[in-house]
Amino acid sequence: MTEENVKEILKIVVVGHVDHGKSTVIGRLLYDTKSLPEGAIDRVKRISKEKGKPFEYAYLLDAFEEEQKQGITIDTTQLQFHTEKREYVIIDAPGHKEFLKNMISGAANAEAALVIIDANEGIQEQSKRHGYILSLLGIQKVYVIVNKMDLIDYSEQRFNAIKLEMNQFLNSLKVYPLRYIPVSAFLGENIALKSDKMPWYDGSPILESIDMFEKDKGLEEKPLRLPIQDVYKFDNRRIIAGRIESGRLRVGDEILISPSRKLTRIKTIEYWTDNDKRDTAEAGMSVGITVEDEFFNKRGEIITHKDEAPVISDVFKVNLFWMGRNNLVKDKKYKIKAVTQEMECEVVSIDRVIDATTLEAIEDASRVKTNDVAEVTIRTKEKLCFDQFKSNQNTGRFVIVDGYDVCGGGIVSGVEALTNEVSRFVREDEEIVVSCFDEYFYMLPEGAVRKATPHHRLFVQGDSVPLEGETYFYPDSVDIIDVRRNKAVLVRKGIFTDIMHFEDYKYSGIPAINTSGFYINISSHKLYEEFKEDLGKIDVRDGKELAAFANKWFDIMKGRRIIYKESSELYQPEYTI
Repeated sequence: MTEENVKEILKIVVVGHVDHGKSTVIGRLLYDTKSLPEGAIDRVKRISKEKGKPFEYAYLLDAFEEEQKQGITIDTTQLQFHTEKREYVIIDAPGHKEFLKNMISGAANAEAALVIIDANEGIQEQSKRHGYILSLLGIQKVYVIVNKMDLIDYSEQRFNAIKLEMNQFLNSLKVYPLRYIPVSAFLGENIALKSDKMPWYDGSPILESIDMFEKDKGLEEKPLRLPIQDVYKFDNRRIIAGRIESGRLRVGDEILISPSRKLTRIKTIEYWTDNDKRDTAEAGMSVGITVEDEFFNKRGEIITHKDEAPVISDVFKVNLFWMGRNNLVKDKKYKIKAVTQEMECEVVSIDRVIDATTLEAIEDASRVKTNDVAEVTIRTKEKLCFDQFKSNQNTGRFVIVDGYDVCGGGIVSGVEALTNEVSRFVREDEEIVVSCFDEYFYMLPEGAVRKATPHHRLFVQGDSVPLEGETYFYPDSVDIIDVRRNKAVLVRKGIFTDIMHFEDYKYSGIPAINTSGFYINISSHKLYEEFKEDLGKIDVRDGKELAAFANKWFDIMKGRRIIYKESSELYQPEYTI
């Protein structure tokens, strides 16, 4: 097969409550994509007939796995199928413990997830716990599959009720499904082809929808990360050596060395023979470079491009899988290793411990036992350079050493210092504060509309954005314009992609809203230029001028609905497990 014909591979984890049809959905995907081993369907039909049972697509998994036994990961079953666009690997684990361990350790990293919900039974406790797994692992690309629609006569009302309830729960965990798809896996409705039984659903069937998942950028396309492994002295040269974990570098690039934040330029990429001489290098390569300035550099520092610095902090939140013989406890000294960095650390707090077998959770625990998964806050003795795992898996993963033994592995989920009293989008030094995810309710006892802010959130590049709430709904791609600061947030296919200044921003036909969530009446380049001209004429601090501008350009009710409430209590406490 030629290189241009090699299809990309996307790994998807499928989770769901027992008997909600997870196996049937997977079996149907294998069947409809003709990815089953030869004779599997006839064999399952024959066995079903011998046992006096109806044919079940779920049984196809057993036949498929039997053929795949020599090539599967020990603790995680990986099922493969393909569409015209790409190859898919479905990750299905025999137990939560194995699945969580493999995901956190990197043995079976999924980029996307399907959550299966039974339309008849609705959302169960296990459904919510599986939602919590996705939050724990930082999986951003999520579809919710509402299965067994045939059992509720394909009711749009019931589908919408499940969608609303699941959205409220998942949003509280900072998981924002990109779409909800109603299906009947057993009957094949909305699996490979759009179903005529649900004309009210205007989306795509599962197979078309998963092709719309955007695969993460390859490591070479991510920001440059070159952890320094060592510094060698040759004649009059000081050669900085290391393996490029992501991105590209070239001679002449301006680089930042963190955590000391020293700026310099790459002078040379060293080589042994003339055949090895090069001016560029990329992810996966081990290189030696020299720089223009004579700094003191040491193992553990990280080289990046000037405008793509890693996170630098000594307090951060992690999700870890503990394998040590002794319990992980607070205030004890451990060693953390992250790429080439090694330093002393301690556990500041054990925020939540999850039994990996039952998914039961204990809040504010005093210890983490063998095979438990935990949300933990760590403090390091010195500043550590890292990325959140969802942004860069190589620099967002670490191990914990107790004595001489590696006892735990984990992923960085966030920075503890970033507490949010508002929702904001952040990219490097740029920031936009928004209230477009607030909800509006008409309170019947008061006879007034009230605004509620259910969850404050910090969004960094690559995060999913909650484009649908109880009382608002925005398109998959939208520009959020801050008229006070002349900046715009770009959201594409549900993902925060960039912040731009007005001088760089160009109208591209994408709908626009302001930071409060009001649609901006722009539908052409000409109207956008008129909008900018009007904005440049007003003083945004002048209430009258701003009101006149808003009345001309903003539509407060487009993309919004007012919901009536009887109680003055807008939000209940978040669900915990």
